[in-house]
Order: sequence, then C-alpha cells, then structure tokens
Amino acid sequence: MTELTVIILTKNEARHIVRAIASVRGVASRIIVVDSGSTDDTVALAQSAGAQVLHHAWVNHAAQFNWALDQIAGTSGWVLRLDADEVVTDALATRIAVGLPDVDGCYIGRRIKFMGQMVKYGGLFPVPIIRLFRNGRGRCEARWMDEHIVVEGSTAHLQGEIIDDNRNPLDWWVAKHNAYASREVVDVLNREYQFLPGAGDLPGRGGTVMKRWVKLHLYGRLPAGLRAGAYFFYRYVLRFGFLDGPQARSFHVLQGFWYRYLVDAKLAEVRRHMATTGAEPIAAIASVLGVDVAAMNTFQKDMAA
Repeated sequence: MTELTVIILTKNEARHIVRAIASVRGVASRIIVVDSGSTDDTVALAQSAGAQVLHHAWVNHAAQFNWALDQIAGTSGWVLRLDADEVVTDALATRIAVGLPDVDGCYIGRRIKFMGQMVKYGGLFPVPIIRLFRNGRGRCEARWMDEHIVVEGSTAHLQGEIIDDNRNPLDWWVAKHNAYASREVVDVLNREYQFLPGAGDLPGRGGTVMKRWVKLHLYGRLPAGLRAGAYFFYRYVLRFGFLDGPQARSFHVLQGFWYRYLVDAKLAEVRRHMATTGAEPIAAIASVLGVDVAAMNTFQKDMAA
C-alpha cells in the first residue's frame, strides 16, 4: 500500500472536517491537520477522527501548506493536499490503494458542488490539478492568489476525483470571493508595476498551466468591464451552463460574471484613486482595498530565500 500523508488546512471547519478525514482514512498512512486558530470544535473533531493536529499562525494558503511540508521533510512516501471542505471519491481512493505510477506528481480531476448541486456544464469541470506528489518533489507556489503545487519531475493523470462540497451559507461564499477579488486586483497591478516578486506562468504542461496562460494572455488583454460579460457568455451559453440545475446556474452567474466583474470594478477604483491623488500602487491598494502589500512582499521574499 502507498505510504501517504494527507495534509488538511483548517480554521473553523467543524462543519466539514470529519467528512474530509473519513474520505481518506482507508488510504492514508497519516492525516495531518494544520489549524490556524479555530474557535469551534474543529481540533477536537479532527483528533477524534484520528488526525494529528498541528498549530501554526495563518499567513496564506501557500505559506501554511509549505510549513506543513517542512514538518515532514525527509520522510518517504506521497503527499495529498486536501481542503477541509473537499472529499476524495471512492474511485480515487481505490486508485491510490492499488499503487501510484512512477512519477513525481499526479493530476487529479476536481469538481464543485455549489449549494449542494454538482456543476456539470460550463466547460469547467473536472479541473485537472496536481494534488498528489512524492514528498520532497513538490512545493506550493509562493502566491497570495490562485496558488498551485509545482513538482520537479514527470507527472501522470489519475482516475477518480476530488469533490469540493462546501456546506457554508451563501453569505460566506460571497465574503470569501470579495476578499479574493481584492487579492486578484493586487496580482493585476503587480504584473504592471512589479512591486512584488513575479509569479506568472506555471512551469510545465497541463490543464492548470493552460488555464493560467489563457487568463494572463487572452482574458487579461480584453477591455475591463467587457471581459466578464464575454466570459459569462462563453460559459453560460456556448458551453451550456444554462443546462445546469438552479444552484449550479447560480454558480455560473456569481463566479463566472459577478466575481469577474467585481475584480474589474475594484481595479478601476484603485486606478481612479491613483489618478486623482497621485498615490503609488502600494499606497492606493492599502487605501482602497485595505490590503497590506508590504506584508505580501515580506512573505514572498522569505519564501524565495
């Protein structure tokens, strides 16, 4: 059986953590939960479900996951990154159990359930992402947004999937994506002004690499304010998103249009502030979005050291 360490990052995930652990209990040699100050029953539930719980102050997903990797440095076997609101399907668990290929990392398909309903159309899912890799051969990109695991050597695709099935209310999702939009504005301005260490195209090949290339080099060059509508039309009409169920259709509208338009609206707001006050990008971002770019810069320099 494959020696497998599963790493799950948590903060107030009592709603999800037992389900996530149960989905990998049959294939994991050990399950490590890295908690960043939960005030609910997350820690107790994780421990009672058989996980080892470590504690580390939160910076962002990349820093937290790479810190967890540092705690198991030098050990053999494989690592699976699993979010607390995700589950491994039985098909994927079976594939892991029978043995993994002679590669450094594995792409796994990832799907989303939105408000309890699987998103089937829109040309999005399953998204192939590297979540499984040999310990010591993979690391998370030092990014504040849209971070991915990058492996050093060869990769393969595995059958089976990871399902993102968050059970929190819609207000939680909206608040999370409002924060995401601010961080994405920082990424857009950074590509123009280069006030943070760059992290543009992913190395290697695969669906994740192509998705980021399209986002940076095609979508990013369309006129702001129009591109959100164009992307939504592509997903909802051309890729048949309208055939999804009602909750999944809401996902297309909110994530495919509202979120993308919110990024552009926030970007325009920061640019107006810079034009009217003469502020530099870092100061404008802090004033308009309340994002501390200096902390980001310190983090990325530390990660690159």
